[in-house]
Amino acid sequence: MGKRPTIQMVAERAGVSRGTVDRVLNNRSYVKEEIRARVLEAIAEVGYMSPREAHEQTLREDVFAPLRLGVLLPNWTDYFRPEVLRGIASAQDELAKYNVEILMDECRTDIPGEANERLDGLIRQGARGIALCAINDITIEAKTSALVAQGIPVITFNSDLPNSQRICFVGQNYNKSGRIAAELVSKCIRPPERVLAMCGNLEFDGHRRRLTGFCERMHEVGFPSDRIEIIETYNDYHVTYRKVTEMLQHMPQLGAIYMANPSVEGCAQAVEDAKRKGRVRVIVHDLSENTRALLTSGGVDFAISQNFFRQGYLPLKFLRELLQLGKQPEPDQTNTSISVICSQNME
Repeated sequence: MGKRPTIQMVAERAGVSRGTVDRVLNNRSYVKEEIRARVLEAIAEVGYMSPREAHEQTLREDVFAPLRLGVLLPNWTDYFRPEVLRGIASAQDELAKYNVEILMDECRTDIPGEANERLDGLIRQGARGIALCAINDITIEAKTSALVAQGIPVITFNSDLPNSQRICFVGQNYNKSGRIAAELVSKCIRPPERVLAMCGNLEFDGHRRRLTGFCERMHEVGFPSDRIEIIETYNDYHVTYRKVTEMLQHMPQLGAIYMANPSVEGCAQAVEDAKRKGRVRVIVHDLSENTRALLTSGGVDFAISQNFFRQGYLPLKFLRELLQLGKQPEPDQTNTSISVICSQNME
């Protein structure tokens, strides 16, 4: 048997002191939110348990009946996927001792019917709880509510289904992150300069909420609505490149581009090819390796990050606790840190 994870191991993983880990474990308030999030992630990664939790585990081992949980992912191939998969793998490692097996499936399209069919497939395989990331479609909301009514809890992550009966949502406060993006843009440009706001797919709740928050804050700081152009890119590099190129040609007063979605590389390449790099500010979300490179080269000015690892990990942890311990999660799990990253503060 391997050595049980210790507080020191958590501290080393998170890059903090043992005292900081202790403060987080005891839920003391004087810890910066970004540090707290890093420590919680390190706890999950190393599988640390308090002495009481370790004792309870010893008592519970081999007590729980086998439990299957299902995960359905969207057809995303960007930075979202590997980080979420890492969180799912961590949950599987941790929950195996409770006799939990995780089944995973992935959509190939954004067609709502496919998501519903794959949910049925997970149920046929014996999943008694579902972690779901899907487009915000009325048929998927209805399917989610029907599953919950049948006693199969559903937790959404990354993109919510707010009008369904899902148990809770795990993800970023997207409205707030969009408002932060607007605050950055408003400090970089002034009318009569114009703004291009790009959304991957308005059917994804997260993208739509970001855009709503962005427009709300731009209006509050006095930026006219007719100076903001909104387009969808469907998370496609070539569509993004083409549309940004067209806007740069037709909007000589374009001062900033806000991307509420992936396909950052297509946007940055279009700006560079139009010889507008450094003159058109680019604000994006999430910190992929490509975005890091663009921050370093000046192709992107700011990135607003979120924790995809926890979005993969927490829904499964909550489902296990609900189904095996009867512990109900809070319905809103968006109380996570939001960091603004530039070329000078990348870890």
